[in-house]
Amino acid sequence: MQQDQPHQPSRRDVDVVKQPSWLTDLLDIPSLPCEGEVVVIRGIEMMMIHGILRSKSIMSESQEQTKKTFGFKWHQRNSFEGNVVLANMRAWLIERYGNVAHADWLREYGESPLILDAGCGAAMSALELFNEVLGSARYLGVDISTAVDVASVRFAERGLSAGFVQSDLTQLPFAPCSFDIIFSEGVLHHTDSTEHAFFSLANLLKPGGRFLFYVYQKKGPVREFTDDHIRAQLQGMTSEQAWEAMVPLTKLGQLLGELNIEIDVPEPIDLLNIPAGKIDLQRFFYWHVCKAYYRPDMMLDEMNHINFDWYAPRNAHRHTIDEVRTWCARAGFTIEREQVQEAGITIIGKKDRV
Repeated sequence: MQQDQPHQPSRRDVDVVKQPSWLTDLLDIPSLPCEGEVVVIRGIEMMMIHGILRSKSIMSESQEQTKKTFGFKWHQRNSFEGNVVLANMRAWLIERYGNVAHADWLREYGESPLILDAGCGAAMSALELFNEVLGSARYLGVDISTAVDVASVRFAERGLSAGFVQSDLTQLPFAPCSFDIIFSEGVLHHTDSTEHAFFSLANLLKPGGRFLFYVYQKKGPVREFTDDHIRAQLQGMTSEQAWEAMVPLTKLGQLLGELNIEIDVPEPIDLLNIPAGKIDLQRFFYWHVCKAYYRPDMMLDEMNHINFDWYAPRNAHRHTIDEVRTWCARAGFTIEREQVQEAGITIIGKKDRV
């Protein structure tokens, strides 16, 4: 397998990283270590690099691949920061989670709720969903990759204070029952075990706290086969090569979308989990054959970003709603909001008070 070149934080990244004062209390240490210094927090060895604590723990080969993949993806800022992409993401988040920034339940945590963005990436989702409360909230972004450096820049560009840590989600240096809100948008399934990641994070939530998360849902057999086939093909490539390999598929999705052809499936094809009814040809291909994202108002790189996000990570588990409900019940969560879509499953769960 060819190796990606590690992404190093730029000079610009280094200049803007300033950790908030409350982070030391959360970590239960007297002060943050100096640049290059190693500290052990709750048994986890961390090093301060460019103002951000980063875990030195050895991770599995698949998680190392995930780290490189998302480090690469989130450094392609031009592929996800356009107005159309962000507006589309904001609308989709609110459709699934509701308007969280104005939710009545948010007031339960006071003026400065402690929010863990578990798998923050470039903080794209958090900035869109929580943007109106981030000026007062205590936000901590954690990611396995150097995407935390991009997230810190994006917060600083908006004049927002936030904390950041680079670490595996299942090995975080925080005490149980630390956070008011945990947000994990499309991340748990990119770990070695979605279930293990779920319970690792659930343990960090205070009684009465809320866990907002999204995981992929299982698709029909043809789409599942194709997804696994393409994902396997990309594993021998660097992230740059995988990005380029996705471009012809993205162009095919664009072509199918521009055809603007509607087909009418006469009756359900139960053997392939294909329902009856009218559907755009591109959407039929997208849902039942192969993910090739298309929106007429997006640029090619923006659509390629979405396809790369799906296919490039080695870990990309898919689940059923029954699995997710079982996890929530075992963890002592009351599901307050549940959205099951073809793409995935969105949950807001409240942790029962002891």
